[in-house]
Amino acid sequence: MAAYGSVLRSDGRRQPPERLEHLKGFRTALYGCATRRADAWFELCDALLVTERLVSLPHLSLEPLHRRGHGSLYAALRRGEVATERLRGLLAAHLPGGPPVFAVDPTVWARCDAECSPGRGFYYHPSRHSAGQPIVAGWCYQLVVGLELQRDSWTAPVDVCRLDPADNHNLVAAGQVRALLARLPGGQQVPLVVFDGGFDPVQLQVELAGAPVQVLVRIRSDRNFYAAGHPRRDGRPGRPARHGAKLSLADPATWPAPTATWQEADPQYGQVTVTAWGGLHPTQRTYRDADGQLTIVAGTLVRVRVARLPGRSRAPKTLWLWWSGPPGIAPDLALLWRGYVRRFDIEIVCTQVTKPCLGAA
Repeated sequence: MAAYGSVLRSDGRRQPPERLEHLKGFRTALYGCATRRADAWFELCDALLVTERLVSLPHLSLEPLHRRGHGSLYAALRRGEVATERLRGLLAAHLPGGPPVFAVDPTVWARCDAECSPGRGFYYHPSRHSAGQPIVAGWCYQLVVGLELQRDSWTAPVDVCRLDPADNHNLVAAGQVRALLARLPGGQQVPLVVFDGGFDPVQLQVELAGAPVQVLVRIRSDRNFYAAGHPRRDGRPGRPARHGAKLSLADPATWPAPTATWQEADPQYGQVTVTAWGGLHPTQRTYRDADGQLTIVAGTLVRVRVARLPGRSRAPKTLWLWWSGPPGIAPDLALLWRGYVRRFDIEIVCTQVTKPCLGAA
């Protein structure tokens, strides 16, 4: 909720009166989303925003903004009711200014010792290990947040859902994006949704076909892609070639002339060079229609190269992305690389706020 406004600015001064009125209206509408135990639920939200270290749920009741006892905190979670669709619509109506850029990412709340916990599954975890592997048992939640292109760590959460161990997170993400598009105001720029490397770009592109949205997914740097096929060059009859010239991400000698380039000097990353190749498709992941026919799914490869990484001495690696969008929309390379860099702001939301709150709920 703090992503939508704060009484104090980043320099410590108070916000102008019009911003405070906007924040007041948002908080009033947020309170109206709670249909039962509204006061306790609202104070719980305030306590989550101001706490520096979340130790336990009773710890939140010690925050000055939480004026009730710890029993009301449990009552808000157990007996409280929230109009979720009204809340989602409110969050979508109070997004940060600038281009509509969103990020989708799953986060795991570890429940390793809760063997009888319902719906528990095994998921990848970047910092916790089990039997020497980065896998933990717990609950997985998939978030959708709005991003700002400025240098800050705030994000604007607009949707979250808990994944079942049998769910396909690509299909769930496509459903979340379509639902978000229906809540966004019309007449704005085509939204850009950014995904990390754990998602399948081909399946996302197929599931979101026809939707007014741009999809940007990180891909591995060892993959191979091909241009469109061509008729048989020997003149004999037969089926045309399915794949054209090969482009190997690891072999610059196979890279053809790019279809678009972009360069700029950034204070954080130094010289930034973005290169794009359109009309390419992978071979190891083709889409099979409902009738069993294989369909070639083509997109645009985007290569991002920066001179340095902020706060790190090691040489930066090349970043490869897969972009797809509605017909007639060309990729904005300046927006793509900045949108993906800002995707990492979602990690703060996952680690500091949503895991404990959602896990307790």
